[in-house]
This record gives sequence, C-alpha cells and structure tokens, in this order.
Amino acid sequence: MPSTARKSPALAAAAAPEEPADADEANVDERVYAAVSKALLSGKLRPGTPLRERALAEALGCTRGAVRKVLARLGSEKRLVLEHNRGAFVPNPSIDDMRGIYRARRIVEAGLVSTLHGQLEREQVAALRKHVQAEQKAFKEGRREDAIRLAGEFHMLLAQMAHSDELISYLQRLISNTELYKALYDSAEAASCAPREHEQIIEALTGKSLDAALAVALEHLDELEQRVIAGAAAEQEVDLATLLNGGAPGRGHGHKHGHKHNH
Repeated sequence: MPSTARKSPALAAAAAPEEPADADEANVDERVYAAVSKALLSGKLRPGTPLRERALAEALGCTRGAVRKVLARLGSEKRLVLEHNRGAFVPNPSIDDMRGIYRARRIVEAGLVSTLHGQLEREQVAALRKHVQAEQKAFKEGRREDAIRLAGEFHMLLAQMAHSDELISYLQRLISNTELYKALYDSAEAASCAPREHEQIIEALTGKSLDAALAVALEHLDELEQRVIAGAAAEQEVDLATLLNGGAPGRGHGHKHGHKHNH
C-alpha cells in the first residue's frame, strides 16, 4: 500500500482544529462588533462616554483581545475615538465637524443622484422599495438602532448601483459618521421621517426632472443636518446648565458628558 494511505480518524481530527478555531474567533469578533454597534446606534451611549475593555469583555463573555480588535475597527470607521493610553470613547463632535461631514455628503450624493437619475432598472427600483419597507418595519417595531442602520444602508444601496468601489468606500465613511450623529442627537420621532423621505427620493430618481431629484435628495440631507445640529446644541446647553447648577440635570437628555473630542 502506498505511503500516502488515508490518515486515521485520530490524525485527521488532530490536523483539523485550526480552521474551526479561526471561524469561531471570527464569529466572536462579529458578535462583539454587532453588540457594540447596536449600543452606539441605540443612542443610549452619550457623547464622551468611555468604553472600557474589561467591562465590555465581562459583559459580552469574550476576551479583552477580542474587544480590543473590535474597538480598533470601530475607531477606523470613525464610530469611536481612540486615544493613546486612555482608551476608546463615544465621539463628541463639534458642530463645525458635523457640518463639514454633511457638506461632504451633499456634494457626493448630488453627484450620485445625477449619475443614477433616469438610469435605474426595474429590478433596482424594486430593491430600493423593498429596503424602504424594511426601514418602515424597523421603525414600527421600535428597533431604533436597526432603523438608523437601514437608513444609512439605503444610501449605500444607491452607491452600489453606481458601480464605483471608490465611491462606496468614501460614502461608507461619511455615513458611519452621520449614522452616529443621528443616534446621538436626533429624536426617535423625527427619525421616523426617513422611510418616507427615501420613498420620495426613489420617485424623484425615476421621474423626468433631474433638478427635482437633486432638490429632494439634498433637502433630505439638509433636514437631517438641521435636526442633528439642533439636538447637539440643546445637549450642550444642558451641559452648561448642569455645570452652573452644581451637577443638577437641566433639560433635554440630562446627561453629563465626558471631555470634548473634536474628531
């Protein structure tokens, strides 16, 4: 019998564990990533809140190494601020920072609308409508973090239809920022406007007027920016009231923030 005879079951089992172990590790990473992302998009973590590795590892039943990898990933996506020797924090962006991100989104998405207007195929329109239905369902069921994520994914779906990897990559970074701003500063009631506004964008993209499509898409971003900026300004007023009142919460969220992060 040749020397390349079949391995015994024991040897085969000994040689195999590496792949499942890698798969298990990837599953843990994705589970931790999903849990932290959900917490961020729920709006319950306020700006400046520190995210401690040890506490997260204990809460999620994983190693600190797994948490560290996920925090680094979220930092690269601009969903967290990472400070050397200090750890990870929920961003506390300035109003100017937020205005700059929304300005970039308007510029990019104006080009996207110009590219897609009148060019969408029937299957693409159907996919967009199906996505909006998922957004509506999430809002009706009170799944705020899912609704915010799906709202961002609507714009990513449009970007995918433009067939540009560079555009997808850049818009994903912008949307990661604005999703977080929405979670931190937009009210749940106002956020429920997104599915209706997205439906209007679909109608405009399939309509006859490019000018009308641009107006609808940019008005959508303008209204979101205004709500977010107003929410951020109100929360900063609460901080000042808290300081002047010796720690007694004022109005609005009534949370005292950590230090300021201008990222």
